[in-house]
Amino acid sequence: MKNKKIVLLAGKDISTNIIFNAVDKNFGIENVIIEETENRKIYLKRRIKRLGILKVLGQILFQIFVSKPLSFFSEKRKNQIITENQLDISEIPDQKINKVKSVNAKSTIELLKKINPDLIIVNGTRIISKKVLASINCKFINTHAGITPKYRGVHGSYWALVSGDTENSGVTIHFVDEGIDTGNIIAQATIQHTKDDNFSTYPLLQLAEGLKLLTAAIKDFSNDELKLQKEKQMKSLLWYHPTIWEYLYHRITKHVK
Repeated sequence: MKNKKIVLLAGKDISTNIIFNAVDKNFGIENVIIEETENRKIYLKRRIKRLGILKVLGQILFQIFVSKPLSFFSEKRKNQIITENQLDISEIPDQKINKVKSVNAKSTIELLKKINPDLIIVNGTRIISKKVLASINCKFINTHAGITPKYRGVHGSYWALVSGDTENSGVTIHFVDEGIDTGNIIAQATIQHTKDDNFSTYPLLQLAEGLKLLTAAIKDFSNDELKLQKEKQMKSLLWYHPTIWEYLYHRITKHVK
């Protein structure tokens, strides 16, 4: 296996810790670039412009009255998933981290050029601009919590279950382009749910399965053997956070938690 210089470009989240520890253990990570959380007012203003104030209000109510309580009461199940899949949630060593205001900031481009990686693993960032993608001659790979192109955006497994589409409840490893989860597909896999799983645990199941695919993809990349998966013939759809009324409707009528 040829040694490749790997950078993790990510947002601050437990999933970033898990990806770092798994990839660093198997291949080594040269550096981690963490972007700051976007200003809440700017984020909401942009979201309202795109979706309308009523939908965004419903999404906020969902976060407050459903998502956070679900997460709190699902700690036992989340810990079970972490243990069963041997996920390491340890903090990333400070000496490995560089912080930037945004993944699209000038300082990010300068850092990438200085490090000059062979491969960049992306996790939980804003949409990466064309300027950043073109700033350095290397591949960007993302682990997406959904089967693309049908479940682009967020909460792919939840929306697949709502749609009665269990065969497409899963995870995708893909190259990053300037679109939203539209890059060429490297690998995909479905996940298995239990009666104890819900909106807050689906992403962890997807991450656990996605790490297997990501590890295989990095190994193939290191050996110059990485191949693309043929894209399934399906609609390309972009999904957003559910509103509180959407969630309650689907929970009552379809029993999707």
